[in-house]
Amino acid sequence: MAKAMSKETFTSPSAESLAEAVRRAQGKGLPPVGDWAPDFSGDLDMRIARDGTWFYQGTPINRPEMVRLFSTILRREGDGFFLVTPVEKWAITVDDAPFVAVDVEAEGEGAEQELIFETNTGEKVVAGPDNPIRVERHGDSEEPAPYVMVRDGLEALIDRKSFYRMVERGAHEDGRFGLWSGGAFFPIIESRRMLAEMDS
Repeated sequence: MAKAMSKETFTSPSAESLAEAVRRAQGKGLPPVGDWAPDFSGDLDMRIARDGTWFYQGTPINRPEMVRLFSTILRREGDGFFLVTPVEKWAITVDDAPFVAVDVEAEGEGAEQELIFETNTGEKVVAGPDNPIRVERHGDSEEPAPYVMVRDGLEALIDRKSFYRMVERGAHEDGRFGLWSGGAFFPIIESRRMLAEMDS
């Protein structure tokens, strides 16, 4: 879990005032958050849950437009996550990944295949060298937790249905089972281990 940094607490803005600041800063496309260098403004009582739900002061943000707006100014620095405008930088808490991949489509076959993911905020990303897929295994059950890079160090947790759909498009390469996309092969598990798990 990535937690908001423990620093001096400043007066937090309302969600509406922060959203208005984002609207003013936006041009065409995503805001250039990597170019902005505001002073640290403090810890914001905002959290992104593992299922992709955004909370502000303990209350879910139920307006998709506002969530999408906030997601465009999200920046990762090391293990920390921040909402950044040209004049403000607020630390927030992210339970797992800041996005959830809620759908996947496949185009092409084999090494020419492209896996196109859509996130809970409506962004689309094609997995490839710049947007790799990785799989972690958590807990005693070693249940797989798959992720795809969305942008600038910000990942999406791939939901269960999308993971199962993309595994159906998997292939074995050099003793590993994995996925082709964007000209790159992303291993998920050793082929021997996969077969052993299927037989158990």
